[in-house]
Amino acid sequence: MRILALDTATENLSVALYTDGAVLLRESAVVRGHGQWLLPMVDEVLGEAGIGLAALDAIAVGRGPGAFTGVRIAVSVAQGLAFASGLPINGVSDLAALALGAARCASSEGQLAAPLTILSCLDARLGGLYAADFRLAPGTQDITDPAHYVSVHEALTTPAALTLAGEEPVLVAGHGWKVGTQLGARIGARLARAYPDLLPSAGDIARLAARLFSAGAGVAPEQLAPVYLRDDVATRSTRAPGAPR
Repeated sequence: MRILALDTATENLSVALYTDGAVLLRESAVVRGHGQWLLPMVDEVLGEAGIGLAALDAIAVGRGPGAFTGVRIAVSVAQGLAFASGLPINGVSDLAALALGAARCASSEGQLAAPLTILSCLDARLGGLYAADFRLAPGTQDITDPAHYVSVHEALTTPAALTLAGEEPVLVAGHGWKVGTQLGARIGARLARAYPDLLPSAGDIARLAARLFSAGAGVAPEQLAPVYLRDDVATRSTRAPGAPR
């Protein structure tokens, strides 16, 4: 299976080509101008692999949450490529991809021991966090199984308002860890490891999408919807993130 994956939800602009478990990845730290660099990176990755869009089986994209413009760019480009090629498309949570990235880092360091909660948290600005927690059950063998990274609790919240269920150790991923000191205080002794500089990657989006496509998931391009969580992106809101309306 060949999957092209894109992500521009954060300052980590990334494009990946997944081919039967192997991942060809290109990443670049881009504060702005994602739209200018995304398609050239797609061409670079496909060119290095020596294939065109017609050789792909599917397209995957980080559908958010993240920076409003970034999420919109990646989803729009992915939809355009899917329309042009007639390929199915899947949107993958950037918070889930970030959690998988943290699990892979911890595994490579010999620090991954289930049961474990992985807290993905991205800086949403204005003192807020885009956050979700994912759980690896005891006896987990395959950390790329999408079942570990399905959360119904993606939220725009704050370090002070964040709640974590359970009592297992917590692995934290993302630059939301740097938003004040309250998050560390709330996790306390449960903290197993933090990766504050880790950001979502198209490689992990592709790894999760591969399993979803294998299970028959996939939608038409026009059915793919971005996930912003924040609906006050046009103007600076005076409402605290996560506060009642």
